[in-house]
Amino acid sequence: MKGGMGMMPEHRRKPMSEINVVPYIDVMLVLLVIFMVTAPMLTQGVKVDLPETTSDPIQQEKNVEPIIVSVDSNGAYYLEVGDEGSDPMSLTQLSDQVGKILSQRTKSEILVRGDEYVDYGVVVRLMAELQAAGASSIGLITDTPREQQK
Repeated sequence: MKGGMGMMPEHRRKPMSEINVVPYIDVMLVLLVIFMVTAPMLTQGVKVDLPETTSDPIQQEKNVEPIIVSVDSNGAYYLEVGDEGSDPMSLTQLSDQVGKILSQRTKSEILVRGDEYVDYGVVVRLMAELQAAGASSIGLITDTPREQQK
């Protein structure tokens, strides 16, 4: 009796034991395109011409990332915490943000990147505001002179 109802067919299909990798390749290519587009955006920062001077590097603790405050040549303030940068902000906004960060991370060191051509008073007012916000340690970032880099 062949092919009757309720009976098992004579030839069974073997279960497929291969993994279909085509969807995984599609997902991988999409992720590759996303990372290629976003990677240049992650390395953008504030264009600051640092003053050149010879100085010893600052010794910092290993597990504490410094808070970097930048002042560009127009006198605009930027805040960088870890890999995250900010849009230009006013001095009072910057002071509020730094105060909030320092209330959570008391041992954070603050580094100031001031453009070489920014007015000295702008940097001094910035450092005074940072101290008022609770900063105990403020350092200045500089470049090494070009003749010493060779």
